[in-house]
Amino acid sequence: MVLDPTKHADWEIAQEAESRMKTVYQLGEELGLDKEELLPYGHYVAKLDFRTIMERTSSKPDGKYVDVTAITPTPLGEGKSTCAMGLVQGLGKRNKSVIGAIRQPSGGPTMNIKGSAAGGGLAQCIPLNEFSLGLTGDINAIMNAHNLGMVAITSRMQHESNYTDEQLAARNLKRLDIHPKKVEFNWIIDFCAQALRNITIGIGGRLDGYTMQSRFAIAVSSEIMAILAVANDLADMRQRIGKIVVAYDKQDRPVTTADLEVDGAMTAWMVQALNPNLMQTLEGQPVLVHAGPFANIAIGQSSVIADRVGLKIADYNVTESGFGADIGFEKFWNLKCRFSGNKPNCAVVVATIRALKCHGGAPIPVPGKPMPAEYGNENVGWVEEGTKNLLHHIETVKKAGINPVVCINAFFTDTDNEIKAVRRLCEDAGARVALSRHWEHGGEGALEFADAVVDACEEPNDFKFLYELDAPLDRRIELIAKEVYGADGVTYTPEAATKLKRLSADPDMATMGTCMVKSHLSLSHDPKLKGVPTGWTLPISDILTYKGAGFVVPVAGAISLMPGTASDPAYRRVDVDLDSGRVVGVF
Repeated sequence: MVLDPTKHADWEIAQEAESRMKTVYQLGEELGLDKEELLPYGHYVAKLDFRTIMERTSSKPDGKYVDVTAITPTPLGEGKSTCAMGLVQGLGKRNKSVIGAIRQPSGGPTMNIKGSAAGGGLAQCIPLNEFSLGLTGDINAIMNAHNLGMVAITSRMQHESNYTDEQLAARNLKRLDIHPKKVEFNWIIDFCAQALRNITIGIGGRLDGYTMQSRFAIAVSSEIMAILAVANDLADMRQRIGKIVVAYDKQDRPVTTADLEVDGAMTAWMVQALNPNLMQTLEGQPVLVHAGPFANIAIGQSSVIADRVGLKIADYNVTESGFGADIGFEKFWNLKCRFSGNKPNCAVVVATIRALKCHGGAPIPVPGKPMPAEYGNENVGWVEEGTKNLLHHIETVKKAGINPVVCINAFFTDTDNEIKAVRRLCEDAGARVALSRHWEHGGEGALEFADAVVDACEEPNDFKFLYELDAPLDRRIELIAKEVYGADGVTYTPEAATKLKRLSADPDMATMGTCMVKSHLSLSHDPKLKGVPTGWTLPISDILTYKGAGFVVPVAGAISLMPGTASDPAYRRVDVDLDSGRVVGVF
């Protein structure tokens, strides 16, 4: 029995479907995996030994590579993960060898408003509770590795404040002389905890640590997560972790995890996390889950390793980039593909009539509150005006030389006239357009979508990066701001300008990418500016350095690395069925 998504919650649909799940042993056999390549975590989730798989399949040609991105979303999201799962299911219905590659959800949105991003309706990744509540422990490993780095910094600062150089030498330590106001690292926790954005640590006596201002960020914004997303193998991860800049000394020289001699121990926490996780769709197609979300404050991509594995063991690998094409796809394009060497055959831009209306003048939806009544009424004018935002993202994909496919992620409230308007405007702009009803009908509802993607993958493309790494940092930032966001230019705060000057003189810049931090709710830095804003400049307030991950992180506007929990969070509706022991209410 398949439950009706118009009458049942996502978690109810997932739990019913889980009674028919394939075991990981069945999935492994269908994928042609050897027994030792499958590392089970129970019957329905496994890790894959990517080293063995890549060695065995090294001479096999790669499959087709498809990235799923989106228009600028409403605060509710536009079903990008749902579309990725729907496309995998649709390709499965067409008897294609296909695998998905999506990101592991953060406990922050899972227990807050947005949910776990497992998809929705009849297009989901299951088992849902395992997916949403820690999976195989990758994010816990990241938290332990990252926070161990903070332990190393704070303990070294305490000991250096309490001991002379001779006493430090007797303990086989050299003075690093870390500047207490130039500690770049922070603590992390995988919840939205606004109360931890600014804290004071080391309060107490001499033995209670070094007193200073500190802060928490959400776990998925950690540089360790970024390293997990871009690392090629264990040796690469080990080297990258050793390059993490945690602070600057009083002479403004960088202090790394290698200087603290904690990089080896941090890597030790991450060994098993390097293997991607194997799950499945509601209809039994394989899905790799690896690395984390939040492209507005992080790289927001599934891992290079997961994609490389997927491209070797399936004919189509459908991966996902966070939020809209201005940030998620831009990072896929100029960071992930640069690090991996993989070139996509097609990019999907997900759009909903709801989001188009929002960009066209409808009231902005508020998470946790009823959808404004205007969204239930036909308004082709709003849709046509909002399609300008969609067309902007189509042009961004074209600038990468990739064939765009627009997926109209259909809601049952959408009207034929609204859908026809989107199709007409996008086809006039040279994009393929597919209407998909996977949320309501699963893979059967995604056949037009799957066919459009197959056709696009067969056409040659001219993939190219927006910038080369020998371009100056300010030039890269300006190119992203103007060519992707549509800004007139870029401004810098005095702090950001000082960091820009220092980084521009750093010879390592010739090997580092640029990972922007920006609001996902607008093409601009201001979430209130909808559609395609004009006459604005991008304000850079800070520039962070992620030398381990291999990129610099310009921060645009007022944005926090620690989101806040809303007044009506999802955890109020999560519980445990005491008879079965099953978690209920996770979505």
